[in-house]
Amino acid sequence: MTGFAGGLPRDAAMFDFFRPKFPSLKLTGPRVYIRPPAAADQRAWLDLRRTSRDFLEPFEPAWPKDALTPAAYRRRMRRAHADWQASLGYAFFIFSRRDDSLLGGITVTNVRRGVIQAGNIGYWIGEPHKRNGYMFEAVQLCLDFCFRNLDLHRVEAACLVDNTPSKRLLEKSGFKGEGRARQYLCIAGKWQDHDTFAILRQDARPILPRSPT
Repeated sequence: MTGFAGGLPRDAAMFDFFRPKFPSLKLTGPRVYIRPPAAADQRAWLDLRRTSRDFLEPFEPAWPKDALTPAAYRRRMRRAHADWQASLGYAFFIFSRRDDSLLGGITVTNVRRGVIQAGNIGYWIGEPHKRNGYMFEAVQLCLDFCFRNLDLHRVEAACLVDNTPSKRLLEKSGFKGEGRARQYLCIAGKWQDHDTFAILRQDARPILPRSPT
């Protein structure tokens, strides 16, 4: 049995001491907020991913054998921190404002500068929280970050051709369909076609209601 220190498993407590230092950043909407991940989120992340495994696996890269272990969480944290440091990617967790529970994650990856000024957005929602509109808010908060904080010109997204809920989310969020990319990403262990979308800084998109105080 893993020992505990201050309410956290010993390995989580040690990781918290040596944790990567993410920026102090919190973007708040009417019902959710997003912020960079933290060591203290490990248990909530493992629990939500475990509960949602059957729901998430068909839409994600093949899960490693240790996908639901503290070691896997630490790897993700190190990779996310390295991307932040290199200005290549920006990972956020999504939380409920009502009770601070973890709802899912949203990430900006593959940030390119120079003449393109673009990045890709990806996201996941825990199965217990699907179809409640939380991801719609999170996407708008993330786009605010992309266009205001990162000064991007273009944000791209892709989803499996049969992932109708994700397509509807992107369209509702202001993204425009741009076509189908053959065998675009290796998802669930197979190279699969994806429908591609993008939104430009100047494109019209929804404005979230003012966040309640």
